[in-house]
Amino acid sequence: MKQLPIGILGSGKGSNCRAILERIRSGNLAAEARVVISDLLDAPILDIAREFSVSNAYLPPGQFRTRLEPDAENGLTNMLREAGVELVVLAGFMRVLHAPMLKAFPRRIINIHPSLLPKFPGLEAWKQALAAGEEVSGCSVHYVDQKIDHGEIIAQREVAILPEDTPESLHARIQIAERELYPAVIAEFCERYQAAGL
Repeated sequence: MKQLPIGILGSGKGSNCRAILERIRSGNLAAEARVVISDLLDAPILDIAREFSVSNAYLPPGQFRTRLEPDAENGLTNMLREAGVELVVLAGFMRVLHAPMLKAFPRRIINIHPSLLPKFPGLEAWKQALAAGEEVSGCSVHYVDQKIDHGEIIAQREVAILPEDTPESLHARIQIAERELYPAVIAEFCERYQAAGL
């Protein structure tokens, strides 16, 4: 069975990265993680990559806080191309991507966000949902475009907000849903990749 070559980008703990790599290792996801890249030198996601014997790299992001410098983004594009990546998976990558990446991987960059988009884009969406008095939150997988948490939605999973919820308890349940939804969406890309016989 032909495996879909993926690259994972992250800035943090890497819980979704771990969920994806565990599914691959168990044979439940027909993908091959070619590289894990982080814009933070000491990000735990890089430790997870090493734990699973996946190539990993630190990408110096440059001076901007929410995006990559053009040279850095061109470098990222080249790293992913050289690794033969077909699908770019953002797993807590805290920077907005622009033309070099979006042109190199059209409709092949996906992200997961802890809300039912288009509601509550941006940081700490679970806190936004609680503050707004919502009864339901959840997570969304979407295609990446040049706006924050904005591109076309691929799939969503709802998580009920309980009366006694704190930001921490709600976030923990949303993360459980994320770790189920994201590999399931990637599996659909794997099926398409195999069907296309690329």
